Amino acid sequence: MLTILGFVMIATFLVLIMTKKMSPIAALVLIPALFCVAVGQGAQLGDYVIEGVGNLAPTAAMLMFAIVYFGVMIDVGLFDPIVRGILKFCQADPMRIVVGTAVLAAIVSLDGDGSTTFMITVSAMYPLYKRLKMSLVVMTGVAATANGVMNTLPWGGPTARAATALKLDASEIFVPMIPALAMGLLAVFVLAYVLGIRERKRLGMLTLDEALAREPQPEPETVSAGTGTGTGTGTGGKDRLRKGTGASASGTGEMSGTSTGGTENEDGDDEEFQGLDPDRSTLRPKLYWFNAGLTAALLTAMIMELMPIPVLFLLGAALALTVNFPHMPDQRARIAAHADNVLNVSGMVFAAAVFTGVLTGTGMVEHMADWVVGAVPEAMGPHMAIVTGLLSLPLTYFMSNDGFYFGVLPVLAEAGAAHGVSPLEIARASLAGQALHMSSPLVPAVYVLVGMAKVEFGDHTRFTVKWAVLTSLVVLAAGVLFGIM
Repeated sequence: MLTILGFVMIATFLVLIMTKKMSPIAALVLIPALFCVAVGQGAQLGDYVIEGVGNLAPTAAMLMFAIVYFGVMIDVGLFDPIVRGILKFCQADPMRIVVGTAVLAAIVSLDGDGSTTFMITVSAMYPLYKRLKMSLVVMTGVAATANGVMNTLPWGGPTARAATALKLDASEIFVPMIPALAMGLLAVFVLAYVLGIRERKRLGMLTLDEALAREPQPEPETVSAGTGTGTGTGTGGKDRLRKGTGASASGTGEMSGTSTGGTENEDGDDEEFQGLDPDRSTLRPKLYWFNAGLTAALLTAMIMELMPIPVLFLLGAALALTVNFPHMPDQRARIAAHADNVLNVSGMVFAAAVFTGVLTGTGMVEHMADWVVGAVPEAMGPHMAIVTGLLSLPLTYFMSNDGFYFGVLPVLAEAGAAHGVSPLEIARASLAGQALHMSSPLVPAVYVLVGMAKVEFGDHTRFTVKWAVLTSLVVLAAGVLFGIM
């Protein structure tokens, strides 16, 4: 019964957010609460939620201060040269911009933290997508998939969990997987190229001067699927940046733009475009190298694990605010400017704590995992590595990495050992689903991505899942082809 209710609860949640019948925060809280009562454990709901919140509190703290830190870095102009450099390289070509998104996300992912990757990538690329009226779900989908492949680095999390769960050396798992992961990353770049070509056909191409033009003449804009809530006045001259060769501003279908409409959002959009304004009051050009050095030191400390990540970002945010904005009114203004993102993301994390707390506390996760493992036919025993790779796609999407690697993987490894499949092969295969995992509703970093990009989570899910699944299958197929698993 718990198995069935667990799958029904997850399916109900996904259907409600993808059809936009409920907001993600409401669905993450109310759906598990109702199912907790349905299984007769309503009296323990409070304990489950408190346990889930306790587990995710460090993540929420990290995200809160990371948003403030990188928000300040954006304000003071740390990423402006990156944006200008990418724009100059891309020459306002949508195809190059999408490929550049994938490359940037992959490079920044070397720090091993998804939230940092998404904040830097969106900060650099968001103005380009908005200026050219490109689809923002393309940006979030490509960034999430690229980060998912790179998330398999030994310091990224999954590889270390697999090594710990099966008592193996992380390097023995990761190093042989490099060719397969390289194929997965190549698949992401090919995907970015294809999506970029589609965007180029939809929008046409601009010259660099046209892309940089800022004409303050508002035009009507039809809000398309994404974060829009109605029709509005758009964002002025930014609507005039396309040539007449492409489709309308709203686009159609899943490739449509995700611009935010309505006059209430107009000022917010204009503020977003200050990312390339050389005259904005928050710029601190004399402190550029200080801020660059501080950011490099922060990322280095994260990779070397000198301190817990929440503590590093707390210290970094405090130092960045104090040095760049020594006056209290300016500090309050910067904090207030980023309070919306902080509240949305931290609220989503704590809401997800209800979902994971109920899944784990009621025993649904354990029963679901046992059922899935038990459903594997005996004849598939010699091929348990492939089975593990295939199972890693749905299981790491619907479960936390901790739940999968510490709860399910040891069972799969034991079943594989009975048929002569080594734990190393099982561990490597278990990494195949990470490209999909990074878009899971249980991954806090994805809410940073969609929040900063102003994309509805349901739109991101509908667009990204199929491409992430395809990328994961490429990694798995390459692993089998190269004899790694």
